[in-house]
Order: sequence, then C-alpha cells, then structure tokens
Amino acid sequence: MLIKVFGAAVQGIDAYIVTIEASTSRGIRFFLVGLPDSAVKESHERIVSAFQVNGYKFPSCQIIINMAPADIRKEGAAYDLPLAIGIMAAVGELNAAMLNDYVIMGELSLDGTLQPVKGALSMAIRARSEGFKGIILPVQNAPEAAVIDGIEVYGARNIREVVDLLNQAPGHITVTERSCVSFEPGTSHTYSDFADVKGQTAVKRALEVAAAGSHNIIMVGPPGSGKSMMARALPSILPPLTEEESIETTQIHSVAGFTGHGAALISERPFRHPHHTITNVALTGGGSNAQPGEISLAHNGVLYLDELPEFTRSALEVLRQPLEDRTIVISRAKYRVEYPASFMLVASMNPCPCGYYNHPTKECHCTPTIIERYLGRVSGPLMDRFDLQCEILPVGFEDISSQQQGESSAEIRERVIAARNVQAARFTDEKGIYCNAQMDSRLLRRYAQAEPAAIHILGEAMNRLNLSARAYDRILKVARTIADMEGSRTIQPQHIAEAIGYRSLDRASWGK
Repeated sequence: MLIKVFGAAVQGIDAYIVTIEASTSRGIRFFLVGLPDSAVKESHERIVSAFQVNGYKFPSCQIIINMAPADIRKEGAAYDLPLAIGIMAAVGELNAAMLNDYVIMGELSLDGTLQPVKGALSMAIRARSEGFKGIILPVQNAPEAAVIDGIEVYGARNIREVVDLLNQAPGHITVTERSCVSFEPGTSHTYSDFADVKGQTAVKRALEVAAAGSHNIIMVGPPGSGKSMMARALPSILPPLTEEESIETTQIHSVAGFTGHGAALISERPFRHPHHTITNVALTGGGSNAQPGEISLAHNGVLYLDELPEFTRSALEVLRQPLEDRTIVISRAKYRVEYPASFMLVASMNPCPCGYYNHPTKECHCTPTIIERYLGRVSGPLMDRFDLQCEILPVGFEDISSQQQGESSAEIRERVIAARNVQAARFTDEKGIYCNAQMDSRLLRRYAQAEPAAIHILGEAMNRLNLSARAYDRILKVARTIADMEGSRTIQPQHIAEAIGYRSLDRASWGK
C-alpha cells in the first residue's frame, strides 16, 4: 500500500513541502531514500522505540520510504513524526483520509514524546500558501505557528495524540487558538534608560536622529565616556515592530532555534552584541547546515559592534554588502540561501590604542603613526557607510555628580515614533521601504528636496571635506530625518548643517 504524508523543510527563512511516500511489500528490510542525512536515517531506531512504548507494533514487512524532492538533502530529526505516521498508515493502523490535508512535523523521543522543531512559522506560512488545511506540530511550536491566520494548527505532546487526531478518536487534540501579540508602543524594561545617562546631550541627540531614520552610527571616544551605555539604551527609543516586521523577525529566529518554547511572535526589536572574536561565518551565516548569522538575527533591529577595530578586517568587510543591499546571500558548494539583513549598525571605538587621543585632561602616548595604523583597521569604505559619526568627550564631574535626571527614553521614543509615522506615510507606495535610511538614489531625488541655500552649504562641505558620493547621499538622508523630526516638508539649511556636523571622522584634521 502506498501512502503520502507531507512534511516541510526550511531553506534560508522560507520553507518548502517535502512529500514522504511510504510503501510496504513482502520482505523484512527497511529502505529510506531521498537524500536523507544521518539524523534522518537514525529516525528508524527512534520510531521503533516510540511504537513499542506506546503499544503500536512496528510492521514486519519490507518498507520503502522516499522523501521527495530527492535532489535536496533532508536534514535533522524533525522528520521522525511524518515518517512514523507514514509507516502506520501504510500498514493500515490509522485512517489515511486526513493525511492530504495536513503538514506534519516533529522530532520523536524514545517514549514517543514530541520535541520542538526549528522553523515552525515558516512551515505554517508555506502550508497555508500551498492550500493545506492545517499543520500538526509539537505543542511547544503551536503558539508560534498559530500567529498565521487561515490555517488550523494542532499542537501535540506525543505520537499517540497525533494518531488519535488522525483517527478522529474521542477527546483528540483541538486547534490551537490564534496567537495575538500586542504592538502597542511602550518603553521596554529590558534595556537601559536614557534618563540614567549623565551629560552627553549632543550624542543623545545624534542617537535620537539615528533611531528616527534607522541610520547607522559610530561613536568614537575615550574609555568611560558612556559609549556602551548609550548604545545599550538605544533599543529603548526605537519604535515597536509592526506585525509584518515581527513575522519576518520571528521567522529568522525560529529557523535559528532562538524563539523559545511556547513563544509566539517576537514583539521587541532585536539587539545583537557579538564579541570581537566572532568568526566570519557566525557573523554572516552559513556553515555545513545553513543557519542565519548575527547580521540576519539583527534584522529589523540593532547590530552593536563594540571596540570596532578589534574585529578582524575580513569580518568587518563582509558587512559592506549587507549594509547596502539589506540582504545577504550565502553561496556554498552544496547550497545557496538568502537571508534578510536590514539592520541598524551601531559601533563604538577608542580614538587610539591607549584611548586618550583628544582627551581634554589625560595625555595620549600614541604616535601619529600608531594612531593612523589603529584607525586604519576600519576601512574607509566601511567608515563611509556610517550615516552619523560622533566624537564623544568624557563627562565632567558636575554632570556625573548631578542628581537631576535627563530626558527619559519614553519621552524620546514618542518623538522617534512621530518621525517614523511621517516616513511610513511618505513611503506608503514604496514596497519594502519603511524609513529614510532605506532610500536609494531614486527615492532621494523624489523625497529629499532641499532648498537652494541648503544645497549650497552641502556643496561647500563636499569640496572642503572631500566627501564621497555615498557620503553626499547619507548626509541628505540624515537631513531628511532631521526635517521630519521638525515637521518640515523640505530640507532647510539648518538641517543640512546639523547632518554635516555628524561627519566628524571625515574632517581631514581628525586623527592627525
């Protein structure tokens, strides 16, 4: 008897349907074909044990199982459940009438308990698009998959519950209710608050501008000046995720296995803070089994690189293409996957190896050659991709000892959200564009109109600072954000002047 069961596999952040064909005939052998890896082949032992513990008899006949499409490698233990169901249906131990309506996935323990799988959200999206009625998953994955409307999601604790569901036995598991996540604006308590940051008014303004337009920003200053503290407070002023952004973010974290058991949608913007010893693969993604890297896990959020020059040159250079394209393509001999990578890059660094170059009170012992070599660890093309470059000075005693708190993150966040709403309205007809930092040259010409006096100031700065064409575009983007924050329809001279002021590292005298 030939039976078909439908599962799913994840490639990148998208899923595709895998058809599992189970056929029985005379004999005693067990064949599993369709390019399965070692973990899939080991499913035989787990299935046999699960059958025995739950009172099911493993068939004493020849079983041939094909996993189609056969030219794509099947990886992981998540195919245990559909393989087991296919075997039982092939020998008539369960009703096969419902198998064509459901995608089934789950890893089996030896006692038949189901373990969670990766990529449940992507599987549910694919099952709905392929016209399946529902999806059967381990109970830990059900809330995540249930955020997708228009498809039934069943969460099972063990193989017996799945068999009872397919046999329509009394008391079988019911559909998991659709998960609803609140996207109401509200300051997260997970991160630091800007009210706790003493002084640094100019830098906090720069961070507010960066958050309002999702611009990349780098902070350069001596140790103890508050770079890391302000970077960690940045997520507290970012606007909440939209539902579409939340689904995208959850898909990536689900594929990586980071959503947590019983979790639904991710409702806070990611904040990724990798150590400077990170490898290129861990940063970009890939590996023997393709997994998203840190730059994709930071999608719709923040990637914070502390002590930027301490990262390897090769690791930093791989950031250049994703910063422009907002996607990253991983090409290997056996696969090619594409991950989204629309993140806000925030970096901090010391101005020199000793950390005290340009310090108002402490002497720097580094020679100009040493300083130049240290700054040269970060290439010019990468530095050019930071929209805002801020030099930070240490906080004075009066600011540190002051008992007066600064402006809270909640107050700043209201202004950021207002500016983002202006941008959302502007880009309503532009697919995939949500903020000013995502504008290309065509959109800049359309939406970043500057007054003649502002253009004159920008031209003077271009000639005096010898800025690149990329820097020209980024100054216009930042100026457009500043104008949005002030409710101005056009870019005025003061907006351009402030945006140029955030190009500290472009000054020829800096670091000399």
